[in-house]
Amino acid sequence: TSFHILNQITVTMVEVRSFLFSSESVNEGHPDKLCDQVSDAVLDACLAADPLSKVACETATKDNMVMVFGEISTAANLDYEKIVRDQVREIGFSSFVDDLSSVDSKGLSCDTCEVLVRINKQSPDIA
Repeated sequence: TSFHILNQITVTMVEVRSFLFSSESVNEGHPDKLCDQVSDAVLDACLAADPLSKVACETATKDNMVMVFGEISTAANLDYEKIVRDQVREIGFSSFVDDLSSVDSKGLSCDTCEVLVRINKQSPDIA
């Protein structure tokens, strides 16, 4: 809003707002980064095989287990377990020892981890 005072000076009223900004940052090897990379690998595989794929995929991991889940509509016939294991291997998770004091355990093994795949086709109303 502007006011003219004596036709010489313009005074502008500015509303001042304050807000709180927060962000999360995690280090290399954090489960969040692993999950993002696995979900991205699934998306990349779908689009490489079928550029018209519709992908809503999430990943979770805990205690030598990786689960990919969501809804995917694609003409591609993909081995999701292989995609998960290959990505976990590429990241460098190659050993799991069920002992918190182990210095050899990386917390996840690409070869022995349980891989759960819970992927369905998307509803035709969405896809």
